[in-house]
Amino acid sequence: MSFRLQPAPPARPNRCQLFGPGSRPALFAKMATSAADVVNIDLEDSVSPADKPQARANVIQAISEIDWGKKTLSVRINALDTPYWYRDVVDLLEQAGPRLDMIMIPKVGCAEDLYAVDALVTAVERAMGRTKPLGFEVIIESAAGISHVEAIAAATPRLTAMSLGAADFAASMGMQTTGIGGTQENYYMLQGGARHWSDPWHWAQTAIVAACRTHGILPVDGPFGDFSDDEGFRAQARRSATLGMVGKWAIHPKQVALANEVFTPSAEAVAEAREILAAMQAAKERGEGAAVYKGRLVDIASIRQAEVIVSQSDLVGTA
Repeated sequence: MSFRLQPAPPARPNRCQLFGPGSRPALFAKMATSAADVVNIDLEDSVSPADKPQARANVIQAISEIDWGKKTLSVRINALDTPYWYRDVVDLLEQAGPRLDMIMIPKVGCAEDLYAVDALVTAVERAMGRTKPLGFEVIIESAAGISHVEAIAAATPRLTAMSLGAADFAASMGMQTTGIGGTQENYYMLQGGARHWSDPWHWAQTAIVAACRTHGILPVDGPFGDFSDDEGFRAQARRSATLGMVGKWAIHPKQVALANEVFTPSAEAVAEAREILAAMQAAKERGEGAAVYKGRLVDIASIRQAEVIVSQSDLVGTA
């Protein structure tokens, strides 16, 4: 391990982030009572330019009036290359009250993007006397974003989570696909005449996970566009969980249960993790640095792996 210890990410459940447009306030109460750990009300892509002022007003009203329970409440603001984002930030902080936990900043391409938003947020917070610091989450959606992902992850202590936005990312990279996440038909290899499909998002997700884990940030998988394909969603989510991501977006209510299913450790996995920890504790008491568990060697690294599963289970229990 490095002399500089890897910081721990925020200790909160983040299995599923449910999105809904700010222009449809009838959905807000349903989002608040859903099983999602995080609610993201959107002011960006799902809201037309003509509707943005009213959507912003809808969100401000809902933040104070709806009971959001224990959910983490986030609003996705507009991108920094638009004329809308500064007003999103100022109006939310001046009018929405303290219940708002985070803002999601889309299409972040460099650390300086977060510096700009942080400066504005800090000024408004000081002017308003806000004592609860506003958290940030960002979406990596461009070639620039993935190229600068480590610097972005280190840009501000406000940053708590990072996601991959597959659609805009694909467009920025010039990828020949219109799919949002998941396996792509033409991304395959041939072996003995049989096709084997691999994951075109794997390398970008891995870069995001590494940057996030280095700086104590939650890595989150983004959207899966085909909400009629439950098994495709599960497959994408399982790959993401295996890589170290803690949760996934839901762009349709039916995806909430799927995300929670995948990112909640199973009872069997938790039981095995606890047994590994018990076996290692017994080995430690015998003065040994390793133990045999179900025919395989477990050691100090196994403790760290098991602790990840147990801590995930404990977090879900507090949701």
